[in-house]
Amino acid sequence: MTTIRYRPLAFGVTRAVLREGAPGTQYLRAETQLAPYRDRMTDRLAHWAEQTPERTFIARRERLADGSTGDWIRVSYAEALQKARGIGQALLDRGLSAERPVAILSENGIEHALMALGCLYAGVPYCPVSPPYSVVSQDFEKLRHVLDTLTPGLVFAADAARYGRAIAAAVSADTEVVIAEGAPEGRAVTTFDALAATTATPAIDAAMRATGPDTITKFLFTSGSTKMPKAVINTHRMWCANQQQLRQSIPALGEEPPVLVDWLPWNHTFGGNHNVGIVLDNGGTLYIDDGKPTPGGMAETLRNLREIAPTIYFNVPTGFEAIAHAMETDAVLRRNLLSRVKMFFYSGAALSQPVWDSLHRTQESEVGERIVMGTGLGMTESGPFALYVTGPEVKSGDVGLPAAGIELKLIEVDGKTEVRYRGPNITPGYWRAPEATAEAFDEEGFFSTGDAVKWIDDQNIHRGLRFDGRIAEDFKLATGTFVSVGPLRAKIIAAGAPYVQDAVLTGINLKEVGALVFPTQKVRQLAGLPEGAAMQQVLESAPVQAHFQQVASALAAMGTGSANRIARLHLMAEPPSIDKGEVTDKGSINQRAVLKHRAEIVEALHADTLPFTLKPR
Repeated sequence: MTTIRYRPLAFGVTRAVLREGAPGTQYLRAETQLAPYRDRMTDRLAHWAEQTPERTFIARRERLADGSTGDWIRVSYAEALQKARGIGQALLDRGLSAERPVAILSENGIEHALMALGCLYAGVPYCPVSPPYSVVSQDFEKLRHVLDTLTPGLVFAADAARYGRAIAAAVSADTEVVIAEGAPEGRAVTTFDALAATTATPAIDAAMRATGPDTITKFLFTSGSTKMPKAVINTHRMWCANQQQLRQSIPALGEEPPVLVDWLPWNHTFGGNHNVGIVLDNGGTLYIDDGKPTPGGMAETLRNLREIAPTIYFNVPTGFEAIAHAMETDAVLRRNLLSRVKMFFYSGAALSQPVWDSLHRTQESEVGERIVMGTGLGMTESGPFALYVTGPEVKSGDVGLPAAGIELKLIEVDGKTEVRYRGPNITPGYWRAPEATAEAFDEEGFFSTGDAVKWIDDQNIHRGLRFDGRIAEDFKLATGTFVSVGPLRAKIIAAGAPYVQDAVLTGINLKEVGALVFPTQKVRQLAGLPEGAAMQQVLESAPVQAHFQQVASALAAMGTGSANRIARLHLMAEPPSIDKGEVTDKGSINQRAVLKHRAEIVEALHADTLPFTLKPR
């Protein structure tokens, strides 16, 4: 039997302590204790600016007039500290605070990063607002909700041309607007360069020293499914504790300054807290990737990965799928990406086995060993890092053990086991929403996640937990039988790989389970139609229908009863909408939002009036 060889990677938390509580309740924590952590993240900026002043903290390719990108523009730690002090001074001069914070309407960028550092240094909270709320939305409803919740004293946008319409529609006339490039028509603005050129005084350093563990760093809005998004309070304690937990679970983070090539949006906790924090806390370098795991954006990501070799690489499953496919034929990409990376890490959805297998084949062929694919479980309210796998042999759905310092409460809810969190990395609550805060925590102070888990191995708790879906997504059929959405959705993705991006389960209060299937762009190759053919035409083509007919039959054969048997499915030509909350910025599907906005399709699917419905044979 051949032994699988992995590139060496230490796992810091591999054993757990389990104790019993009331009937149906258990408590789980890491055997490892949480080491002391820092009081504020800004100390790390000052530390690295002194110890490694010339090292690049952040870099982004120059934006060219034709919309393409050029060479890297770099900002060193010393430059970042200087700019942060100037911006922070300007914010102090304006009397900004948690009651009048800074709202950032921008994608990831150098000015965005410097504005955020200035806020941190001054002790003024900021909020990176989801860009689609400004540039995709047609009614700006969610943007108005965010700004009404925050009551910002200053709004920053990187590009007036891109964000001018949103500013005109949603930002009050008496709110100062700072722009990095251009100027919106009919509105006086402050330029970013002028703000950053403010002369720092001893007052800004005193303000930084006055911040501490309980100081609010930022507000991150959850995506919202059936309700409007809530503002999750983030503090220095959360961020600093979470970075220490990361380092203890993944010791490689502290072994050398990490190098990241990363597109994950900073308005989301994965990109903005987890990844930016890894770089800042450990003195690393972040190369902003202006690509995305989309047909139009992947070329830029691949270009960056051919040039910059990351030490750790983060992405969502769709991104890894595209990279796996590209590495099969791109020798430069294979050589550079695999040259020094210690770990891949995915989050956001299940990674299908064919993608996993393709990555491993390429890795073994190119470097003679596999790269560990790490993953875990967390959320905006946990900073986000909460659980992490305990060894290199990871399977899709594994989430592992709790990080040091966090305690899990495992409680039976509707036939499943909900996981709840308590620890220094957990949010104190939602901004200006006391009722929502009270509802989120149980009587023992544990945050109720709504995530379901189960043991990887009932006989060995040290192997940790597996994700078992979102409890709120599960539903009952007319028979009263519960449908477990998470595992069934994963089966659909696996059965349809590599042509299925995601799926939404239907059948609430009905007799059978159905599925709305969102295909990947690779389905175009299966159709064999001319390039540019409409997606509806692609999905209705004979080869695609024949393939998914086989998928439908295979899925039905796997079922053992009505609750886990897919009785009908439909291929969706229109992708899930960020604007409608059907998908998050990083690609996670929102089941409830899809069912809400596509109720007519769901009704037609189960009434047998929807064309091209596929049923098992």
